[in-house]
Amino acid sequence: MGVLVGRETRALVQGITGREGSFHTKLMLDYGTRVVAGVTPGKGGQEVHGVPVYDSVREALAEHPEVNASVVFVPARFAKDAV
Repeated sequence: MGVLVGRETRALVQGITGREGSFHTKLMLDYGTRVVAGVTPGKGGQEVHGVPVYDSVREALAEHPEVNASVVFVPARFAKDAV
């Protein structure tokens, strides 16, 4: 089963400040995905492609309760903690 993204999708990008996260966030935005927040521990307060960055998913969700999807771009060793 594929994951469908529609006009009601509000995405959060985990690892948004990294090379892959930043690259794919830009593509997502270019294709019309509504990326409303990003998360990278220690990088809160920044913006990536106009998307606000938070230090934790909890912090991002407190500011953006409309988030209903997450995409993860983190190194393999951090994947378990990110999910």
